[in-house]
Amino acid sequence: MPIVGVEQPCFIQVDQSLRLRRFDGIFDFALPWYRDEETVYLVDGNKEIYNLQKLRKMYRYLDQRGELYFIELLQDGKFVPIGDVTFWREDMPIVIASPYRNRGIGKKVVSTLVSRAADLGYNCIYVNTIYDYNIGSRRCFEAVGFVPFEKTNNGHRYKLTLK
Repeated sequence: MPIVGVEQPCFIQVDQSLRLRRFDGIFDFALPWYRDEETVYLVDGNKEIYNLQKLRKMYRYLDQRGELYFIELLQDGKFVPIGDVTFWREDMPIVIASPYRNRGIGKKVVSTLVSRAADLGYNCIYVNTIYDYNIGSRRCFEAVGFVPFEKTNNGHRYKLTLK
């Protein structure tokens, strides 16, 4: 379910080789991302890998909160899913499969969604929690202009003021 009163686009082009594709209910290809202990630790703060049922439950939850997209990278003339991101005013959880991290992809995706937030007239957007040990996510969001503003149990909430 997209953001109430806002039409979610089928695709958002990030650049020539990177795009966001609206969640369509098909997600079994994403299971390997969530069976990687390092990824799960960065996302959930534990190493309890996902099964298909847990993945379905997560995507259902995210799809009910905001605009859920798969991050797709152009490879050999075809867009291939390499991660996911959900966008709404109160949060922007993002996951990029381990072989594609530290390439600037997250920063490009987050920057694109910040532009979307501005286009929607949002004054401020948030990231619910980034764990203190998740240095990659902290750097990604801070590079786009997010700042920590509130301590949580395991990290900080971040915000970006747009206006």
